[in-house]
Amino acid sequence: MAQAKHNMNKPARYSNYFEIGQNAYEFLLEFGQCCVEGPEPVIHTRIVISPFYTKSLLELLEESVRGHEEAHGRIAVERE
Repeated sequence: MAQAKHNMNKPARYSNYFEIGQNAYEFLLEFGQCCVEGPEPVIHTRIVISPFYTKSLLELLEESVRGHEEAHGRIAVERE
């Protein structure tokens, strides 16, 4: 896969809340923010992608997490 050029002038959004929906043709990834003491989470970004590119994203994330953990130690995950 080709490497994208990064435009550092694009705004970055912090996300600590995620939802994923899907049907036979696409995945809907929703990113947002929530606070423990705040109101309901607020979705600020939605991305719709095909199953093929969803799997490519999954593989890229798995590779990135493996590299991060090799360099910095295991990432602890808290589940509700």
